[in-house]
Amino acid sequence: MAGQRLAGKVALITGATGGIGAATAELFAREGARLMITDVAEKPLRELAGRIEDLGADVAAARLDVSSASEWDEVIHVVRERFGTLDVLVNVAGIVDWPGVEDTAEDAWDRVIDVNQKGTWLGMKAAMPLLRASGNASVINTSSVLGLVGSGAAAAYQASKGAVRLLSKTAAVEYARQGVRVNSVHPGVIATPMIQELLDEQGDRQPDIQRTPMRRAGRAEEIAPAYLFLASDDSSFVTGAEFVIDGGLTAY
Repeated sequence: MAGQRLAGKVALITGATGGIGAATAELFAREGARLMITDVAEKPLRELAGRIEDLGADVAAARLDVSSASEWDEVIHVVRERFGTLDVLVNVAGIVDWPGVEDTAEDAWDRVIDVNQKGTWLGMKAAMPLLRASGNASVINTSSVLGLVGSGAAAAYQASKGAVRLLSKTAAVEYARQGVRVNSVHPGVIATPMIQELLDEQGDRQPDIQRTPMRRAGRAEEIAPAYLFLASDDSSFVTGAEFVIDGGLTAY
C-alpha cells in the first residue's frame, strides 16, 4: 500500500540537500521511513528536515563531511542513540570536476576522490555493524553513467564513479550472506544543483543531452523511485546490480 513500503525502516541519506538526495529523502518519508539526513550545507539541511517533519516523518539531521572518518563515526553514534538500528544507507553525496587528464589539478583530483570514492567506502565501513545487525539491510551507492562509459573529460569524477561501481559489487559479494544488499544507481544527465549552471548555459545543446535519445535532462523525482525500490523489500533478491536511469544515453 502506498506510504508503507519503508514502514519500520531507518534510512541514512548523505548529500541530502541536493536534488536527488532531497527527492529521495522526501519520498522515503512519504513511504514510512524514519530518517537520518546529512549534508555539509547546514541551513538547507534544516529546511529539508522541516519539510520532512511536515510530512509526519521522524527525522534527525546532522552535518557530515563524508570524507571524514571521525564525522561518520559521530553520525552513526547519533543514529544508534536516536533510532537504535539502521536498515538503509544511501550514499548520494558527491562533487564534480570537469577537466580531463592533463588539466585536472592534483588538489582537485584528491578532493573528488575523497568525497565520491573514499566517502562512499567510509560510509559503508562506519555503518556496516548496524546494517549487519538489522539482518535485512540495503546499501545504495550513487555512481553515474560516467562510471560506465567514457566522456573524454571529468577525469577525476569518472575515475571516482567507476570505483563506486566496483566497490558496490565487491561489497555485495562480501555481505550477501550477512543480510546486507549493496547496489549502485547510475543517473544520466539530471537537472540538479550540481550541474544546473552548465545546463543553464548550454541548455539542450549540452553534449550529453544531445546524445540522450529522450533529448532532455532527467528530474530528481524520476531518480528517487529507484532508490525506493532498492531500499524496500521489493528488491530482496537484488544485490550487486547497476540501475541505469539515463533516458537511453548508454543504449547506443
